[in-house]
Amino acid sequence: LIAEWFNRRFAAATEPQQAAWPVIRDGRDVLISAPTGSGKTLAAFLLCLDRLVRVAVDGALANESQVLYVSPLKALSNDVQKNLERPLEEIAALVAERGFQLPRIKTSLRTGDTPVWERQQFLRQPPHIVITTPESLFILLTAEKSRAALRTIRTVIVDEIHAIVDDKRGAHLALSLARLDDLVTKAGGPTPQRIGLSATARPIEEVSRYLAPASNVLVVDSGHRRRMELAVEVP
Repeated sequence: LIAEWFNRRFAAATEPQQAAWPVIRDGRDVLISAPTGSGKTLAAFLLCLDRLVRVAVDGALANESQVLYVSPLKALSNDVQKNLERPLEEIAALVAERGFQLPRIKTSLRTGDTPVWERQQFLRQPPHIVITTPESLFILLTAEKSRAALRTIRTVIVDEIHAIVDDKRGAHLALSLARLDDLVTKAGGPTPQRIGLSATARPIEEVSRYLAPASNVLVVDSGHRRRMELAVEVP
């Protein structure tokens, strides 16, 4: 189902997608460094969506958070939520075409601007995909009820990792990610898989160590610049 949806939307997988998907499928931590517009975000999310859809089609999708997306930019977090909703709607339509029932896969944006009613909804029915910022993640990990909602996280996606790796926000996020690992493992779950995304991750070895210090992170490096499909003609 996911493969059919992808083939309807895209002509082919990009280089970073082809390189990252087998690693993500195997559960390894991975840092994807590729130019803007090369499909990094979908490279990170597609296997997560595949796992959620498989469980949902089998009728075993629980109301629990499984994917955590962290972005240092609030505007980027809003964009990702919008870009996730459309694929989820299209996948649900395709599933219906094939005669299956697909429970709604829920996403939720948690930032300082999130309305009170949406925060309450988050606690009553935890979303399957949580989209947030480093500062809001710290708050989620501090409050008792929201901590409980994060105990089932299986995948952590850190976007624009180069923007925070060498400053105080980065140190703050590293602490939050360590707290999340402790929370999940004490609840009996496996240490969440970490996927880092960046267009300018340099030096890439240091960025990979920041992403998962205790893990052998596999690096998918497609360079900084996207190959342009244009030609210059001189009369």
